[in-house]
Amino acid sequence: MQFSAERRQVVMSGRQMARAALAVGTWGNISCRLPGNLMAITPSGMDYETLEPQDIVIMDLEGNCLEGSCKPSTEQPLHRAIYTAMDEVGAIMHTHSIYASAMAAARKPIPGAIEDLVQIVGGDVRVARYALPGSPQLGSNVVAALAGRNGALLANHGVVGVASDLKQVLIICQIIEKSAQIVIAAQGVGGVVELPQEDIDFMRDFFLHKYGQR
Repeated sequence: MQFSAERRQVVMSGRQMARAALAVGTWGNISCRLPGNLMAITPSGMDYETLEPQDIVIMDLEGNCLEGSCKPSTEQPLHRAIYTAMDEVGAIMHTHSIYASAMAAARKPIPGAIEDLVQIVGGDVRVARYALPGSPQLGSNVVAALAGRNGALLANHGVVGVASDLKQVLIICQIIEKSAQIVIAAQGVGGVVELPQEDIDFMRDFFLHKYGQR
């Protein structure tokens, strides 16, 4: 089996996503980029707790399944569109978390009002224009919403996070969900106050270049 380590990582990320209540049942999907313009992606309609590495599908970015007996996620066109347009992306997670999905259903962006959100995502979380799930148009719409960002809302659908690796993309999706919950709660005490753009830019730069043990 090719890419066994990467497949195990995708399986583990799926279980972490489900246990963090970022998706229910078999919804949501995860992938990671592989060498040679390939990706490893979760299969369609399979429980994350029962997934095995051999269930993860290996595809190229043209949409051809190269290894794995399962049908890939119906959102594989979205993943392929992101990898094709964004060379820096090494992992993608699509979630259906409750509060962020509420913002997506309202077609309201998550404002840049929470410090950890703007640090890790790059600013507000925009809403990608609606398109049917699994459609090429959805991929194009999400790529546009991700410009300069590590996450976006899918109108009437959910969330997509992108990062260099699977560990980071899980954190991004968790922070997007937490921020959506904070924003919705803040409506009861007068609404959120967005951070100034210069402060967002400063914190984003600090996170990217100075934060942590470098």
